[in-house]
Amino acid sequence: MLTIKRVPTVLSNYQEDNSDRAEAGCGRNCLGKCCLPVSNLPLYTFKKNQEGSCEDGVVNSFKEQSQPSFLKLLVEQWEDRMSRGLFRYDVTSCETKIIEGKYGFIAQLNEGRHLKKRPTEFRVDQVLQPFDDTKFNFTKVGQEEVLFRFELGNDSNSHFYPDAAVVAESCHSPNIIAINVSPIEHGHVLLIPRVLDCLPQRIDHESFLLATHMAKEAADPYFRVGYNSLGAFATINHLHFQAYHLAIPLPIEKAPSQRIFKETGLQHRGIIVSQLLNYPVRGLVFEGGNSMQELSNAVSSACICLQNNNVPFNVLISGCGKRIFLLPQCYAEKQAHGEVSQELRDTQVNPAVWEIGGHIVLKRRKDFEDTSEAYVWRLLGEVSLSEERFQRVKAYILEAAGLQEPSAEVSNINQEEDSLHNQPAARAHQQLPQDCKV
Repeated sequence: MLTIKRVPTVLSNYQEDNSDRAEAGCGRNCLGKCCLPVSNLPLYTFKKNQEGSCEDGVVNSFKEQSQPSFLKLLVEQWEDRMSRGLFRYDVTSCETKIIEGKYGFIAQLNEGRHLKKRPTEFRVDQVLQPFDDTKFNFTKVGQEEVLFRFELGNDSNSHFYPDAAVVAESCHSPNIIAINVSPIEHGHVLLIPRVLDCLPQRIDHESFLLATHMAKEAADPYFRVGYNSLGAFATINHLHFQAYHLAIPLPIEKAPSQRIFKETGLQHRGIIVSQLLNYPVRGLVFEGGNSMQELSNAVSSACICLQNNNVPFNVLISGCGKRIFLLPQCYAEKQAHGEVSQELRDTQVNPAVWEIGGHIVLKRRKDFEDTSEAYVWRLLGEVSLSEERFQRVKAYILEAAGLQEPSAEVSNINQEEDSLHNQPAARAHQQLPQDCKV
C-alpha cells in the first residue's frame, strides 16, 4: 500500500468537526437525510437539453425570480457567504502575479491555506475506494454553506427559485452547489452530485454530464470546472467537482496540441481528440461533438477506463463545456516512492487540476517571490507520465472511447514547437501498477 502525508485542504467548516451532531435529528440544518428532505433551499434549474439527452426535468410551482444569469447569481450568493464570514480567509486579498515566460503561468500567494496542523495520511495507490460514512463527507455540511441546488428543468429556459422545498422537487437526491471555504479564487465552489446518494469520488456518465452542464450554463469561457480523482489530490472521498471564475486564459488552454485523426468512432460524432504538445504535463484534449452529451460521454468513458485501471487523473472542463482536458498523473505515486525532490516537497504544493492548468497556489512568501517558469516546469514535469507510459495509457483511453488510433497519420499542429519548452518530463515509472490492465 502506497501512502503520502499531506495537510488536507479544508473544503467545509464542518470538516474538522468530530462530533456526532449529524445523527438523526441533529437540528443544525445539515445536508444529511436527517435535515435535507424537510428543508427549503434555493433552486436553480438549467434549460432542458434540446438534444433530448437528459431525463425528465424538475416540474415545480415555486415562486420564481426573473430570468437568472447563472454566473451572476453564483457570484452574488458566494459574496453573500463571504459577507457572513464563512470563509477561512479573504481570497480577494491574496497576491497574484503572472510568471514571466512563454506561457504566463499564474502564481498566487495563499498563506491562508498554510494550515498549522499535522499532516494526514492518504492512500495514493487506489483510485477507487468505497464510500466511508465514518469519515467527513458532504452530508455533514451545514446548509449555510449551500448556494443553491442545480437541477435539470422541464423547459428551454433557466429558472431560479429562492425558496423551494426539497421534497416537492422530485424523488431523486439533489445536486448541490456549495462554497469551498478554502477558495483559491473569487467564486470558488463545489458541485456535489446527488448528495444523499453518498457516491464515492469516481466519475459516472450522469454526474460528468451535470458538470458539463454547469460549465455551459455559466456561458463564460473563464469559468472552469475541475475534477481530481483519488490519488490525484482529491481530499474528500465523496463525489464532487470544483469550479471558479478567473478572467484570464489558463496556460494549458494556450498550449499547442496535435490532432489525432480517426477513421471510425468519434469522427462520425464530430468529436476531435488532440494531444498536448510542449506542455510539462502530457494529456489529451476532447472537443467538438454533435451534442454536448456525446462529448461528455466520450470523456467520461475515458475517465471510467482510467479509474477502473487504477490510473489517477485530473479533468479540466473549459470553453463553456466545449473543450475538456484529460490529464493522467503520477505525482503522488512518485512522492510515496521518495522520487520527488525535497525542494519541491518543501513548497507543499499539491499539483491537482488547477495547478496542472497553470494556476499555481503557493503557501509561503519566499516561494511566491522566487517562483519562475523553470520551477513550474520542474513541478509539473514530476506530475506527468513518462512518454512510454503515457502512450500505453492513451491507447487504452482511445479504445475505451470507441476509437482506434491510426498507425502514423497525425496533423493539425496548432502552434509551432518551441525548443525552449520541449523539455523532457521527469522520470516516471516504466510500468503501471500491477493491478492496472493498461
